[in-house]
Amino acid sequence: MTDELPACLSRHGERLWLAVSVVPNAKRTGADGAHDGALRVRLAAPPVDGKANETLLAWLAAELGLPKRALALVRGQTARRKWVEIDAAASPVIETLRRLLAEPPPR
Repeated sequence: MTDELPACLSRHGERLWLAVSVVPNAKRTGADGAHDGALRVRLAAPPVDGKANETLLAWLAAELGLPKRALALVRGQTARRKWVEIDAAASPVIETLRRLLAEPPPR
């Protein structure tokens, strides 16, 4: 397997940064493919009091099989476009992102 990064992922020193485009107030939380160089994620949470950000980080941690402390929202706290820093080995993260980008969105 190659460590070539998907368009939504970049290296920042020892860490990985994931570009995420969120759609709050969805029926369920899940990946919805790629959008403008980012992983689009529909969130079953309102964009109020950080609930959408908390839901995003919890969902990403579960999908990546990482503890929540391995993820940090570094940009876009109040925007739909966000950057999440991931403190983990690149290969499993890349593999999971490829799977999420290839899966059909939940309905």
